[in-house]
Amino acid sequence: MSGALSARRRRALAGLLAPHSLLLAAFFVVPLAIMAVYSVLTPGLYGGVEWEFYPYGYGRVLGAPLGEVEEFDPVYGEILLRSLRLALTTVVVTLLLCYPAAFWVSRLPPRRRALVLFLVTLPFFANLIVRVYAWMLILRPTGVLNQLLGLAGLPAADLMFSETAVVIGLCYVLLPFMFLPLYAAVERLDPALVQASRDLGAGALFTFRRVILPLTAPGILGGCILVFIPAFGNFVVASLLGGAKVMLVGNLIEQQFLAARNWPFGAALAMLLLAAVLVLLVVYVVRTPHPEGVR
Repeated sequence: MSGALSARRRRALAGLLAPHSLLLAAFFVVPLAIMAVYSVLTPGLYGGVEWEFYPYGYGRVLGAPLGEVEEFDPVYGEILLRSLRLALTTVVVTLLLCYPAAFWVSRLPPRRRALVLFLVTLPFFANLIVRVYAWMLILRPTGVLNQLLGLAGLPAADLMFSETAVVIGLCYVLLPFMFLPLYAAVERLDPALVQASRDLGAGALFTFRRVILPLTAPGILGGCILVFIPAFGNFVVASLLGGAKVMLVGNLIEQQFLAARNWPFGAALAMLLLAAVLVLLVVYVVRTPHPEGVR
């Protein structure tokens, strides 16, 4: 009887999940499979692809294997390393800003805490391009920042179309993605554990290192991954604030599909980006502790 009931429940669950699974396959798995196939095809003469096996687009980035007409160009590796460096910089800056802010917000009265959380999510209600254009008005040579520096008698700052401008834009756009996981982890922190550590004679630094940091580590790791993934592949911020001087891997993929019309190479770059994201997600799943009773 119990076996038949369990089989009936499995069939009912499969029926409920079938539409969502088909939708996910149609709009996620199938386009991803098309991208993977295109990455190993021959680029067409005027765009598109020719249905001949040609995996050497990966060699232009990784150095091997190389085809007869392909040559390893270190500029693509430099773009990947630059994207990695700016993404890691964005992660570090947002973490340093949001970690103490999460503790401060968690200690506010409930009404003020709700207001601050609303203000943190408020930028999501505005278009991304509009928000980035606002930073262009601030950072350009005749912008608000240089006008304020001039009024203070300080030299003008040449930030527009630089890596610094790109990092500022990425931090601004991705700040909520770091703050919200950190705030959730900090709010779950039991103050009694911190107080017990202090009562037993532990100093502030020891308490932070042995009690607070391990208990908030899942939020730190989750926030770092949520910031790193879009920062690594972002092309809107780099295009507007970096211009032609700061080329990131997202801009390179866009260029290959729209300007160079080398779809296989653009797909190969996208697959390498996806591989980096999958590695991070696997690390997050492995390092995040499971709840009690979950196996």
